[in-house]
This record gives sequence, C-alpha cells and structure tokens, in this order.
Amino acid sequence: MENRIDYHHVSPEAFNIMLEMEKYTKTTGLDRKLRELIKIRASQLNGCAHCLNMHTTDARKMGETEQRIYCVSAWEECTFYNDDEKAALELTEHVTLIPTKRVPNELYNRVREHFSEKEYVDLIFIINQINSWNRLAISMGNVAR
Repeated sequence: MENRIDYHHVSPEAFNIMLEMEKYTKTTGLDRKLRELIKIRASQLNGCAHCLNMHTTDARKMGETEQRIYCVSAWEECTFYNDDEKAALELTEHVTLIPTKRVPNELYNRVREHFSEKEYVDLIFIINQINSWNRLAISMGNVAR
C-alpha cells in the first residue's frame, strides 16, 4: 500500500495542530519511555504498522529494552513493568477500546493511586493523541518503512 493522500501538504493547518499537541505531550512530566510504551500498545491494538515501527524505534533510541518492547502486548503477565506502567498501559487499552471497555471507576481510582490529577489528564491526552495518529496513518495509507 502506498500513501493515498499527502495530508501534510493537503491540510497543513490541521497537521500543524496535531504537531502542536504532540509537542505538548512531550512537555508533560511523564516518563518518556512510558510515553513510548503507551504509543506502542495503542498502535498494537489499532494495528498501525507505521506507528509501531516509529515508536519501537524511538523507544530503542531512548534506551528501552527489547524485552519490554516485545512484551508490552502481554504486560499483565510480566514482572518487569512497574505498577505505574501497568496502570498506564491498562488505561491505554481501555481508552483505545472505549466502545467496549470504557474507563470504569475502579480503573480510574487505581490509576489515580499512581498518577496525580494533572498526570491523569496528560495520560489521556497522550493516549488520544496516538489514537488520532493511528487513525490518520491507517486511513491515509501510511506504511512502515
């Protein structure tokens, strides 16, 4: 599959808004490796090879281990993710699959045990941002290169 539309040039205003949100997500106090794990997990759930390729590469550059990158789809069964990461990854799954999973109060309360109100909001923005990028990449025909 080749790119269907060069949306960067067709709609630069909208693309720039996406880039501004991406810049914001990088300014949060959340760990940068955690941000990449979130992006990898959401991209796995959405089946976005373009974003998976990008974010696994970025995670490696940040020093993330191959073990943690490969196993993020089975994070619940792993001892090498801490409780903060597990809470954020579970939230990622629920927000990404919101039509069927929702975000129950029990999950919200558990995430809040690990993250402040501001960090919770930032997590939601990061999760929504990668879901938006996934949907753009998939619908526009972006491929992993």
